[in-house]
Amino acid sequence: MHCKSKSSKNEYQPVKDEKVERVISVVAIGCGSRTKIYATLMAQLRGRFSIVAVSDPVAERRRSVKAIYGDPSVPEFDSAEALLQQTQLADLAIIATPDSQHCAQAISAMRRGYDLLLEKPIATSLEDVAKVALEAERLNRKVVVCHVLRYSPFYQKIKSIVDSGRLGRVVSMQATEGVGAFHHAHSFVRGHWRNEEATSPMILAKSCHDLDILQWIAGSPCSTVTSVGGIRYFKQDSAPPNSTASCIESCPHVGHCEYDAHKYLKSESQWLSYVLPDLDAETSQPEATKAWLAKSQWNRCVFQCDNTAVDHQVVQLVFENSVTASFTMTAFAKGRTLEIYGTEACLRCGEFYKETFGSDMIISDHFGGTTEQITVDIEELGYRGHGGGDMGLVKALETIMDSQDKKHSAHLVTESVESHLMAFAAHESRKHGGIPVSVADFRTFVCE
Repeated sequence: MHCKSKSSKNEYQPVKDEKVERVISVVAIGCGSRTKIYATLMAQLRGRFSIVAVSDPVAERRRSVKAIYGDPSVPEFDSAEALLQQTQLADLAIIATPDSQHCAQAISAMRRGYDLLLEKPIATSLEDVAKVALEAERLNRKVVVCHVLRYSPFYQKIKSIVDSGRLGRVVSMQATEGVGAFHHAHSFVRGHWRNEEATSPMILAKSCHDLDILQWIAGSPCSTVTSVGGIRYFKQDSAPPNSTASCIESCPHVGHCEYDAHKYLKSESQWLSYVLPDLDAETSQPEATKAWLAKSQWNRCVFQCDNTAVDHQVVQLVFENSVTASFTMTAFAKGRTLEIYGTEACLRCGEFYKETFGSDMIISDHFGGTTEQITVDIEELGYRGHGGGDMGLVKALETIMDSQDKKHSAHLVTESVESHLMAFAAHESRKHGGIPVSVADFRTFVCE
């Protein structure tokens, strides 16, 4: 398996020489928030996509996706296994289940004949990532990993600027992902991704998006990674005096703590939509919602959880073409920033520049002193998620599925594998005190 691509172009885009437009039939495996988004977007493109079956252990979620798509007659299955026992029902399977289930379900679906729209991460271990990638090549299946940022107008613009030579040769990059303190507490302290040993490293679960973007812009595989980080704040010694193990009981800090679980009932109620199975029914009964919350893991004190996911991590990357990059993941900021330093000019972008200068990105020339401000328009289409990247992904999926050029299929998942190798290498480096780790060793394992 050839897992190394030095092309600076987006390998997700297959050659379009042979294209047959058709209605792309889809089954949904996992009906949580991500599938609901894709169902919403596919419903807007109903002439191109048809959802023909759904599976999820929670009946309310299955019905929710069917309601979004607007066809109550779509067959339901209460598990992925039940759906995948059927004769192949569609062209494409969306796999948006818990991360630990991706590998087995992806392989089962590919063997059943499906191409895949696979939520990131591909899998939670290097071994399982290898299994999925190698099986995709063996069966010649199209596996599109949901690295949605690549498909957003914002990052597409950045990529086009870099490829145009406007910045000269790229020398180095600096990127930051601010997860947001409450978001981090919800997902990585109280929530499903709190324990790295049970799920996957934080740098993979949350930041493989960012590593993917850096590798894409560098236009070269990564060679070496070093990383440091840990849990600085969300631990026992940060707990306020006399705090209790749960919020909705008798904690003396209710109403004062920024992580008070009562916020789920008011200012942070949007987070319940991701974890409460039948939110619509419960929201009309606030006491029922509170009772559910009191019994849930999201009622726990954020300083007294079993979390092992880091709340900050810094990753240093060296690519094979000598481009270097620094990436910081932190719970204590919101939004992403990116700076690209070229031999002719520097590009800076992110929420800071939008708020300060009123434009999405700024290009500053080293010679001549000119500064160019760029604003990127996003086609609304009723949904702006990931800066338009979700709709961009679904639209790209049309082209990918229509392409008859099978020889490019392996590149779809192979390109995504690179960010996972970088993440696993960063995790390994961090665990061993920041030692340099060769990504080539990981790549050899996956591409054997």
